[in-house]
Amino acid sequence: MPQPEGAELEAVRNRRAELKAQYLRPVGERPATPVRGVHHIALIARDVQATIRFYQEFLGFPLVELVENRDYAGSSHFFFDLGNRNLLGFFDFPGHPHPDYSETIGAVQHLALSIDAEHFAAIKAKLDAAGIEYLGPDRGVEDSLYVRDPNGIGLEFYNEELGIFNGESLHLDNAAD
Repeated sequence: MPQPEGAELEAVRNRRAELKAQYLRPVGERPATPVRGVHHIALIARDVQATIRFYQEFLGFPLVELVENRDYAGSSHFFFDLGNRNLLGFFDFPGHPHPDYSETIGAVQHLALSIDAEHFAAIKAKLDAAGIEYLGPDRGVEDSLYVRDPNGIGLEFYNEELGIFNGESLHLDNAAD
């Protein structure tokens, strides 16, 4: 995808600075969020078995439920435990020809998954051993590794604590963890 340059890049950066000044409140002035957190993210799977094999058998995320979708006859709805009471859900839609993944408005660019240094090294070694292509650690970012699942969904394994980005906490000081 082409990146902005010159005057266009400067305009984009200026607009971001304006939005930040207008909307990003200092930590002490931010309201508490009205929700408890993400219950699950629901994505679309091309192949239920390939998705289960990748997430459970390869990555080690336990499959915790597999039921029929209540909204689409024959469709499966299944969940993986991502830890910390977070679930990753998938649907399949048999008989519906979905196009391949495309990075576009409304699509998931990637899911960033917090991982410790030991598991980061283990995932990297596992990907290398399986011959699965990935990006990172590179581009001056030593703590991120990007891979695509069998459905084309981008996953980032981020060697950073939850709620921390570039070494800075993004949470309210008084928020319950």
